[in-house]
Amino acid sequence: MMVSTDGLSKTRRLGHHMSESTSTSAPPKPEYQFDDRTDLNTNISSAEAMVLLARSFALLKDVKKLFCLKFFLAFIALFPALLVPWFGKIVVDQVLLQRPYGETDIRFPPFIEPFITMTSGMPPMQIMLAIVLTYSVLLLLFGIRGAETRAEEITQGQDSATQSEKALSNGGSSAGGIWGLIEMMIDIRLTQRIANTLRTRLFQKMTRFSMTTLADQRIGDSVYRVMYDAPQVPRICFYLTILPVILLINASITLGLIEYSYGEVAPELVLLAWALLPLGLIVTFPMSRIIRNVNQQSRASGAATTNIIEESMANITAVQSLGAMVNQRDKFAEGSIESFRRYRLTFAFAMVLYILGWAITIFAGLYVVRLVSDDIISGVMSPGDFWTLFGLYLDLGAVALGIGMIWIQLQINVAAVRRVFFFIDLEAEDARDSKPALSPLQKTIAFEHVTFDYPDGRSALRNINLTLQKGELIAIVGPTGAGKTSLASLIPSFIVPTAGSVTFDGNDISEATVDSVRDQVSYVFQEHLLFSESIRNNLLIARPDATEEEIRVACVTASAMKFIEDLPNGLDTVLGRTGDTLSVGQQQQLCIAQGLIRDTPILILDEPTAALDPQTENALIKALLVAAENKLVIVIAHRLSTIRQANMIVFLEDGEILDSGNHETMMKNPVSPYRKFVELQSGKLTR
Repeated sequence: MMVSTDGLSKTRRLGHHMSESTSTSAPPKPEYQFDDRTDLNTNISSAEAMVLLARSFALLKDVKKLFCLKFFLAFIALFPALLVPWFGKIVVDQVLLQRPYGETDIRFPPFIEPFITMTSGMPPMQIMLAIVLTYSVLLLLFGIRGAETRAEEITQGQDSATQSEKALSNGGSSAGGIWGLIEMMIDIRLTQRIANTLRTRLFQKMTRFSMTTLADQRIGDSVYRVMYDAPQVPRICFYLTILPVILLINASITLGLIEYSYGEVAPELVLLAWALLPLGLIVTFPMSRIIRNVNQQSRASGAATTNIIEESMANITAVQSLGAMVNQRDKFAEGSIESFRRYRLTFAFAMVLYILGWAITIFAGLYVVRLVSDDIISGVMSPGDFWTLFGLYLDLGAVALGIGMIWIQLQINVAAVRRVFFFIDLEAEDARDSKPALSPLQKTIAFEHVTFDYPDGRSALRNINLTLQKGELIAIVGPTGAGKTSLASLIPSFIVPTAGSVTFDGNDISEATVDSVRDQVSYVFQEHLLFSESIRNNLLIARPDATEEEIRVACVTASAMKFIEDLPNGLDTVLGRTGDTLSVGQQQQLCIAQGLIRDTPILILDEPTAALDPQTENALIKALLVAAENKLVIVIAHRLSTIRQANMIVFLEDGEILDSGNHETMMKNPVSPYRKFVELQSGKLTR
């Protein structure tokens, strides 16, 4: 099977050609939102969201060591920050106010007791020096309190695509300093491993879709899902595991400290602290469904913008020749504006919830200030307790909001994850990978009562019964839309029969792996499938281990060697976009050489002589007749000069075989449909 030059765009054109292989007019297409053709049911229910979250969590099994290391580093980074509020209390009470330890009933937590024992009885300046030295060590190792080390700040941008680019190399730590840098590097590695595994899997799956699926799927949407949706999945893994666990541990420690030190003297502070914890979920949970679906629309609009770029540039010759540059520019600008508008809407939702959460936290903080102030005045607490409690409540409020924001981010990322797993789950050719491999073709390919209908009900082929013999040159002939390409596409399993079977030496190819079928077929499409690389590399795509001699023989057989030798760098000449620096005929000759160099038992050529002059055509047909001595060569053609030399001609019309045989036999039959077709074509030529 030959590889498409610009990926899925070529296969989409093949699907377009196959869809024309029926005389039944296609029904009008419905209006689809944001260019989607395959993925239409985009609303995400809560149950579906939970399933997607579970599937994302399962991806961690491939990165267990990195994940455990990341968790360990994040866990240890919690503890240095716990010292800071108590250092603040000591600075106020013991350094500034020069009060002795133990003046009130407030208990220091056990982890600060060694410092209290060490500094007890010291003058205020020595206590301050001890705090400064301890804090300096913590600063070097873990950074200042509240500092974060984040890789995502390297790139900026507020659209979904740019945010996804950031997510691809996202990494960070709640700590700073040396520890935070190490954790960030581990985090980046972990993120990239998960993202690369998933998007490689998605890309591979997309290359295995059937031609009918690819005919409807927009390339820009496929690119968007691989490049911008897949990188969001690692964040879900973290939001489900490390982040909530670390936040809950932090909250538990903070609540424990408040209970331990202030539970007896100010129990109302403990109750308020517990009330803060579910704050984030209370604020964000009711908006879950709206957030999911708003983000789905944002990503779909971004994919639509990518579609406009891909289609405009892929067809830039048509755009320029038709003077459509302004129209395409305006279309892109409109799509881009819509994409940004959708993202602003998602951002606004998140900000409203974030502001609401902080407003409640600040209100609770003011209430704490009033309670603590009263206790300080009454002598139950010292002035240093104000800073300790303020720091602890600030931590607790941040944790509560953090849990709420995690929930928001999960809903945001679920939209991207759904778009990824939709295509991973979509039925494709890899469903046949568990089946046995097909043996190499020895004798015949047989079509037995084959019918092929498109998913929308249009019929392309009806009740095809045909046997093709290895060692022959077969011509498939018929008017436009007769089903010629559809018939040929059944052989390499580009499409699968709706009914009936295609067999190689009696073995049904639908019961074999797709790779083992296509390894036997070289299919040269009517479009010229060339990469913007050297001629040599274009030929080696078909068979990477081909020798120099084999390359030259294939080029000579395809009558391409003469023009290649006239090029400045010969086989090493680099081609332009899709080979446009060559003439159409030269592109066609190179594509034929690709098919020949692959050297498979079956060679299929779709209109191989359409752009060739008569002399080159005659040379090619003679070469194909020689090649057919040890393989099956199938040619789809209109030219009588190409058709008449075939060993057998199959005449199709309206998806049915109306005639078959060699040229001379069918032309002797006065009622032969093939003869009428030839006479009609000859009449057109004479006119």
